[in-house]
Amino acid sequence: MEQTFDIELVNQNEYLVRWASEGQSGESLIHTNPAFLAEVGLEGIDEQRIVEETTSYLAERQPVIDFPQTVDLEEIAAAYTDFTEQLKSRLQAK
Repeated sequence: MEQTFDIELVNQNEYLVRWASEGQSGESLIHTNPAFLAEVGLEGIDEQRIVEETTSYLAERQPVIDFPQTVDLEEIAAAYTDFTEQLKSRLQAK
């Protein structure tokens, strides 16, 4: 399943993710909360990279057409217990 993502900073700590997959397209707004990033040990890491890896992580677990319109990293962490550890691992690998 081929999918593409275009990520753009639209506001401080807010990124617009445009996606295309299987002839469909859409967008989601991802919020990064600096306090949450500090809490999970990701303070100081480029937020765009965090959003890129978060988007890939979600796409591996659900169809992109099911991405919510707005996403907070805390909500992902609540829904997927391995999210923060996987995110750290992905960010260290690159």
